[in-house]
Amino acid sequence: MGLMWDKFIWALLVECIFLSGLPHSGKASKYAFVREATSAPPFLSYDYIVIGGGTSGCPLAATLSQGARVLVLERGGSPYTNPERIHLKNFVHSLADISPSSFSQPFISTDGVLNARARVLGGGSVLNAGFYSRASSDYIRISGWNESLAEESYKWVEKKVVFEPPMLQWQSAVRDGLLEVGVLPYNDFTYDHLNGTKIGGTIFDKKGNRHTAADLLEYADPKNISVYLHATVQKILFRYNTGKRRPEAYGVMFIDALGVMHRAYLNRKGENEIILSAGAIGSPQLLMLSGIGPAKHLQAHGITVVLNRPWVGQDMADNPMNVLVVPSPLPVEVSLVQTVGITKSGSFIETGSGLSLGHSWSERLQKIFEFVSNQSGQPSTFSSENKQRVADLVRFLTGPILKGGVIIEKITGPRSTGHLELITTNPSDNPSVTFNYFKDPEDLRICVEGMKTIIDVVNSKALSKFRYPNLPVQALMDLMLLIPMNLRPKHVNTAYSLQQYCIDTVLTIWHYHGGCLTGKVVDHNYKVIGVDALRVIDGSTFYRSPGTNPQATVMMLGRYMGEQIINKRFSGGQKSEGIN
Repeated sequence: MGLMWDKFIWALLVECIFLSGLPHSGKASKYAFVREATSAPPFLSYDYIVIGGGTSGCPLAATLSQGARVLVLERGGSPYTNPERIHLKNFVHSLADISPSSFSQPFISTDGVLNARARVLGGGSVLNAGFYSRASSDYIRISGWNESLAEESYKWVEKKVVFEPPMLQWQSAVRDGLLEVGVLPYNDFTYDHLNGTKIGGTIFDKKGNRHTAADLLEYADPKNISVYLHATVQKILFRYNTGKRRPEAYGVMFIDALGVMHRAYLNRKGENEIILSAGAIGSPQLLMLSGIGPAKHLQAHGITVVLNRPWVGQDMADNPMNVLVVPSPLPVEVSLVQTVGITKSGSFIETGSGLSLGHSWSERLQKIFEFVSNQSGQPSTFSSENKQRVADLVRFLTGPILKGGVIIEKITGPRSTGHLELITTNPSDNPSVTFNYFKDPEDLRICVEGMKTIIDVVNSKALSKFRYPNLPVQALMDLMLLIPMNLRPKHVNTAYSLQQYCIDTVLTIWHYHGGCLTGKVVDHNYKVIGVDALRVIDGSTFYRSPGTNPQATVMMLGRYMGEQIINKRFSGGQKSEGIN
């Protein structure tokens, strides 16, 4: 256990530029409809029950509330509770917090790559690097979305939570380096997904405050919506519709922070629905726990099979990320992802710089090592010599802020996929997840091309003033091999083979998706195939990651489908019954 947590922390420190973030505070008073689940009555009744108040669930619920009564059940807490977390400079502390009450729940895939899932109102938008970029027009067409409504839905999101980032010294240098090495044309500032180099949007404002999907609840009708926090759904309830000869969802069971069970039901009149928006891990997991999934797997866990659906939990994919840390002799700004190079080879090149660290690294490292020992009950297996060596290395790179930047590449797709399986029947426990990074050789080819682009950018004239002349690229790759970023074995040729470097140093960029694919688990209206009154609307339905960062499209989808559902409700003359 000690080695696992050592490696989790080191991967976290390397990746924190890209997973950074603090929730924007000060809006809690606006949301009188957001309460702790401990205040919920034993029985509730609504038109729509949204499971998961995340990146998709918040815009979905806000939209549905314009014409119906909506209940949102979020297993995590509020991003608005701690004013000290407003500013960007505090994000390392937030990321390093893996306590039971933190916004981030860590897990390790069977591939040996350290990962995390959000547990907070606003979902992954509370934890990610804040980059905002739309899906390509091809992706929108292939997904079968109405292009006009998709455009309107993106703008609805952007009006509330998206900003144009400042372009300071490090981000400008990487932008110029991408152009210098031929990642053309230059598309300037745009939300659109276009080949070449561009500046994308950010959900951080000019003061460094993070704006999240939870902010989209400002669009909600407060009279028509209830949001309960720390409400962990145990299962979806089904009954058999004899007329249609198929199961029908009619309610959910959830527990509050004190372990008290509550039940929420759909109002009986009208086409009311339960909507899963629990994310690519939570949605397939909860379908299985509720009896929808591969029959043999469910039976092995003692779960009554409601519907045999072998595709639930299949086609899990995670876009692999590989990185280089570039120490700088010059000061750099604190920045997250702003510049992106969208290459013709299928890789996306992004960058961040200058972490603000607060406490000295020696103090922080000591606390991390103590935490590892306390968690495992055994002394850390990371030797004192290695602790000191890495501490000295990090101390050289840091001080009040990280002296340098990180350049990363993410591959498109990916083509490689895996699966999700239950380990326990406790919805709070992580399931087993396999992503099969680089199983498809095309993914590995794209990674190698992406790393070549990064090397060219690092060696570019544009970045030269941010380089130590005695630290060639080979030394930077050796540096990455010194830090235990994952649980995968290292090979002697890793530093000299880009193929092996991609495989051995792979990280997640937290863009995992799949598990409830459109056309296999849900239809093109996101209704679960073979079941009435149940939809899945989130990234678990995506067949591949939409562009450089999925959050824009996940938020857009929540608004888009909310509009589709509520417009159909109005066109049918259906009215809300109200809360019973």
